[in-house]
Amino acid sequence: MISNLCAFILAQATIFRRNPGFYQNLAAGQHPKFMVIACSDSRVCPTTILNFRPGEAFVVRNIANMVPPPEQAGYPGTSAALEYAVRVLKVENILVIGHSRCGGIDALMTLKENTKRWRFIDNWVKIGIPARAAALEATRKNPSLQHKCRTCERTSVNGSLVNLLRFSFVKEAVSNAKLQLHGGYYNLAEGSFEYWKFGANGKSGKVLKF
Repeated sequence: MISNLCAFILAQATIFRRNPGFYQNLAAGQHPKFMVIACSDSRVCPTTILNFRPGEAFVVRNIANMVPPPEQAGYPGTSAALEYAVRVLKVENILVIGHSRCGGIDALMTLKENTKRWRFIDNWVKIGIPARAAALEATRKNPSLQHKCRTCERTSVNGSLVNLLRFSFVKEAVSNAKLQLHGGYYNLAEGSFEYWKFGANGKSGKVLKF
């Protein structure tokens, strides 16, 4: 930890000296155009993947980049961040990013009824049960667990986007063309990224690969 702090001191001193005005503007307040909802996985840093600078993205990270529906009041953290981003910061875009080899999705796909492995994780990943159902339907011809998990990593992104539209303030902002929803998928092994738009009708657009 000490070595990390020493590196921080050196880097910040150098960066701040080069851009004092930039950091003074940041100190005055934040005005991000993006909210990013990503996984807590240590290998998936959304600001690094998409090259966001400080102040450009309001970021929420949780297990498997999930958005609980508004009626599930037991998970206020992500919902509170969402409300703040849309109603206070008035972000113009929300991007949900999934990724390959996601442990949260593996936990969802191996979840068994009436069996409790973890106190908090099992309850959390149940948010993604509709996404799991979609993945199981899509993988009937190739029912290996690995294929199911890789498919669910993508369907869970759309599941979170669907849940976003269930928040009245998100739905209103999207309907008034003040907010756009986007989906993304980062492949760790390949270093590739897939991107698609998500409409107010709950349908995803064409997938672009980078």
